[in-house]
Amino acid sequence: MKRMLFVLALVIVIALPAFVQAAPVELECVAFTCQDLQNPFFKLMGDAVRKAARDIGGDKVRVLVESGDNDLNKQFQQIDDFIAAGAQIIVLNACDSEGIAPAVRRAKEAGIVVIASDVTAAGGVDATMTSDNFQAGYIVAKYIAERLNGEGNVVAIVGDPVSASLDRKNGFDACMAEYPGLKVLSDTQNGKGRRELSMNLMSDLLTAFPKIDAVWGVNDPTALGAELAIKQAKRADEMFVVGVDGSPDAAESMKLPDSIFAASSAQDPYYMAYHAVEVGWDIMNGKAPEIETELIPVRLITQEDVAKGYTGWAIPED
Repeated sequence: MKRMLFVLALVIVIALPAFVQAAPVELECVAFTCQDLQNPFFKLMGDAVRKAARDIGGDKVRVLVESGDNDLNKQFQQIDDFIAAGAQIIVLNACDSEGIAPAVRRAKEAGIVVIASDVTAAGGVDATMTSDNFQAGYIVAKYIAERLNGEGNVVAIVGDPVSASLDRKNGFDACMAEYPGLKVLSDTQNGKGRRELSMNLMSDLLTAFPKIDAVWGVNDPTALGAELAIKQAKRADEMFVVGVDGSPDAAESMKLPDSIFAASSAQDPYYMAYHAVEVGWDIMNGKAPEIETELIPVRLITQEDVAKGYTGWAIPED
């Protein structure tokens, strides 16, 4: 009997470390770097990262939120700073999907879980959360094509070389290829996703092309900038604009009586970033994601949807 008790005690002692190791680690530091915090889309993503980190780890969790300002070198430095600060999860919205690879590798070598959010990132990220950006670019291009009955002149204002922008442009191109009666006058001007720069580019396009029927913007700030330039040039009766995001600013514009902002592909930035932290936390605790790249569907929002009550991105209540 004593021997049996001794053996049982020995088994418990041997097994105990496994039980201890299986306990969840403590979440202490989560970091987020994005393309541009001036864009409300990325600001909301930052808010979601803060909320998710504190929902998981409590109020003591440190949350570092930085704007890359569309500068790859700046984002490199931010990731190095995150490593030095002891970040356990980095939610990464890359300024350059391919160029960010060395920084991702450094973070991975330091034992950090890296989740790409909104755009893909090379270098060996653990998982990716992104909208279906091909669909996003395609459905607003399809709106243009159908509203113009397949005939007319279109300009596109594109963005930086990140997967989201590139995939949206691919969706635009695929749709335009289906409508030979649509002429793409320009599709290389880069507004960097910013309202002011896109407004200036649109002013130049209005000078270059006397007849434009529709403008495709890579995101809502781009489309809003284009809309402002068109109104300033007093050519609002000639054309309309579309964007991607489904943002509150776009919804506000769409409901104005004189709005030429006609449609947007609505994303869910809050879910995209919040869920990235959840997936990172699961990976920290040994649970691999079922899908390494999660494509989140988008939906077309028009002035009619805004008239029925659509106001922009949904933010879950506490």
